[in-house]
Amino acid sequence: MILTVTLNTALDITYRVRSLRPHASHRVTEVTERPGGKGVNVARVLAALGHEVTVTGFVGGSTGRVVQEQLTATPGVVDALVPVGGPTRRTIAVVDDQTGDTTQLNEPGPTVTPAEWSAFQEAYEDLVASVSAVALCGSLPPGVPVGAYAGLIRTARSAGVPVLLDTSGEPLRRGVAARPDIVKPNADELSELTGSHEPVRATQDARRRGARAVVASLGAEGLLAATSEGRWRATPPTRVHGNPTGAGDSAVAGLLSGLVERLPWPDRLARAVALSAATVLAPVAGEFDRSAYEELVGRVAVSGEVSAA
Repeated sequence: MILTVTLNTALDITYRVRSLRPHASHRVTEVTERPGGKGVNVARVLAALGHEVTVTGFVGGSTGRVVQEQLTATPGVVDALVPVGGPTRRTIAVVDDQTGDTTQLNEPGPTVTPAEWSAFQEAYEDLVASVSAVALCGSLPPGVPVGAYAGLIRTARSAGVPVLLDTSGEPLRRGVAARPDIVKPNADELSELTGSHEPVRATQDARRRGARAVVASLGAEGLLAATSEGRWRATPPTRVHGNPTGAGDSAVAGLLSGLVERLPWPDRLARAVALSAATVLAPVAGEFDRSAYEELVGRVAVSGEVSAA
């Protein structure tokens, strides 16, 4: 069982319009709703890959009830969300069919009280005792301490459970210092963390700050990994066009599934890149085009070097 943590869960709403124009009214051609937040997207992809997944985090209000109803209906996903008094946020993605561009609007999330945060920590400690890996994903809702992920990483490490961290800003900086097994920033997040705009140097610097492995997402250029076993670059065989929302979450699912399956790093990276590209081709976050994934995964170019023993 894999545990994904989404402290700022959401109901993801995707609108499709023929052409998005500022200061104009638009007729929406299609609407989809899915449980969202980065860790929830990761969980759905993991479940589609055949892994059993437990989802935890916060949930509240009528929006939260919709999220839980849809999660419960997802095969392979167990709902262990912790209730709060405030309403779960919504995120709005507007997809321009003409250009393929996506405009994202994200609500801040409910304010979490100290008592609610303490209840979550207790529930998390119980869950960690029976899982094979943990993914800590996304932003922190108001009221949650900025060092929250660092504490959750230490709890997982004390239980001997590997943990992947995917967040940004100060939560990322503090989380890296707690020595997670993998961190997966994008290029901007990595630059903010290290002060370097050169990806190779930045991934190495992030490792020196505490992360055991750093896998940087370079968008359409693929992934760059710096680990204790070696350094690799994984590049997709072709550029794909579509909705990029959730592509990074699918990469996390690829890395985490590869970790629990004990795959070599090049195979983990190939899976992550192929899943990411296949997600761009899917209509909504948390899903991927399976036929595209199966066609792409064997064609991802992985180059690099293994560290000396």
